[in-house]
This record gives sequence, C-alpha cells and structure tokens, in this order.
Amino acid sequence: VVAFPAVAYPTYDVGVRLAGAVPRAMDMTDLGSMTGSSMTGSSMTGSSMTTPKLLWLNSPSNPTGEVLGHEHLATVVRWARQHGVVVASDECYAELDWRDGAGGSSSGLPVPGAVPSILDPRVCGGSHDGLLAVYSLSKQSSMAGYRAAFVAGDPALVSRLLEIRKHAGMMVPWPVQQSMLAALTDDSHVAEQRVRYGIRRGRLRSALEYAGYRIDHSDAGLYLWATRGGVEDAGAGSCWTILEEMAGLGILVAPGSFYGVAGGRHVRIARTATDDRIKLRHLYPEH
Repeated sequence: VVAFPAVAYPTYDVGVRLAGAVPRAMDMTDLGSMTGSSMTGSSMTGSSMTTPKLLWLNSPSNPTGEVLGHEHLATVVRWARQHGVVVASDECYAELDWRDGAGGSSSGLPVPGAVPSILDPRVCGGSHDGLLAVYSLSKQSSMAGYRAAFVAGDPALVSRLLEIRKHAGMMVPWPVQQSMLAALTDDSHVAEQRVRYGIRRGRLRSALEYAGYRIDHSDAGLYLWATRGGVEDAGAGSCWTILEEMAGLGILVAPGSFYGVAGGRHVRIARTATDDRIKLRHLYPEH
C-alpha cells in the first residue's frame, strides 16, 4: 500500500499502479485511518495490510497551494516512524511561497525554512531515517523538459535508489547535470521568476475575486485553487460547471476532480501562460 494526499497530482497514483502496489488517497489530517482494520474498495483487512509502506507528501501542494507547517510535518514523521512507514516529500514548489513575509530575504527568495522541508531539524528531529525529500528544477527554473531533479535524505534509502537507477536506465545525462549545477548555484533567476509569477498571481486573483470566485489555499506554487459559492454546493462534480464557465470566457483551467474526488468542487488555474495572455479581459476589463 502506498498513500498520498486525497487531493494531489495524479502521478503519485499512477506511479503506485505501475509499480504493482495498492494506491490509497488519504486525508493527511487523519493519520489514524491509515492503520485501521479495513480499506475502502479492497478486501484487505488487518492493520498490517492497510498501513502503507510509503507515504507521499506534497508541500507546497499541487494543485491547492497549501503549505504544511513544521508541527504538522513533525506529527507525520513521528507517526511514520512509529509504524515503519517511509515518507517521501515532493517539495518542488518550495521557492514559490506567496505568504506575507515569505520574500523577506536579501536574495528576493523565501526566508530559508519558511516552507519547511521534511529534512528540517524541526521536523525530523535531526535524523533523516526513513525520510526522502524530492526536488525538481521544473518549477523554480522552468526546466521541465530537462527532467532535472534530485532526491536527498536517508542514506540507506538513497543508496537503494542509486542501485535501482542503474538497471532502470534513469541516469541523468552529463549535460543535464551541468545545467542543474548552474541553476542550483544561481539564485538571481529564481528571484526573477518569483517576481514574474507574483505579478501574474496578483492579476489573476484580483480578477477572479472581482468576478465572484473564491480562492482557497494557494499560499505557494504556480496555481490558484478556485471555486464559487452556489456552484460548489452542487456537489463533488461542480468543478465541471466552473470549467464550462471559464471555457466560455476563453480561459483554460483544470477540473479539480482530475486531482481526486475530494477536489471536485474546485478548478486549478495555472500562471504559466505568457503575460500577454494573462489578461482576463472578459472578467476584469481593467486588466
């Protein structure tokens, strides 16, 4: 069994299935349910059968933009260690924190530790045992096509991943490694990206709220997690009504149900279009 957030990018679910394991979408505030005696939609019973071997976290979240705090993450780590669960934390949006005071460092980047890593001593107690932090340059450096990423954490787990990598053909080509090195040692382009995305975020959010939509979470990352009163009350599939509204205005959004049943009342709106295209004139003529 591999668990992941109830609202999450579908790659976690798909990856579990490709590995031949059992996927389980979970409410991360209800850890006790992961060690219960039954599993919805499965004939597996007994806590040893339902407790996951691996738990995926994603903070800041895609699609919601929610940031899990130190205490929340520390609680997850304590629970995982108590039950022998490996925790893998996808942290690729950590540099795109929009909360008040987040950009207070001299570099223009978030204050170190503002978005806590699973490897933060305040979270892990100074030990990386059973923990993996996964980071990609796709977001902070717009390097999605490079497939440039790394994993850090428990040396024993990282060593096993290195062995598997050799046989699965997942070695990172030398030119990509050099590109990663250049990106990771240059903060200026990341700060520039933050400014660009921040302007787009402000424009989109004000336009959407002016048009009667509500933005939930969206504290970090590249997306706005939007819904609208009246529509959200229609049930778990109400995201499609919002999607049709947006499509009628020439705006492409992703239905929240794409990220799990629990996301069915929202849509995800990306800030990855060009500045010229992010104008929303139909919603907010001033922009």
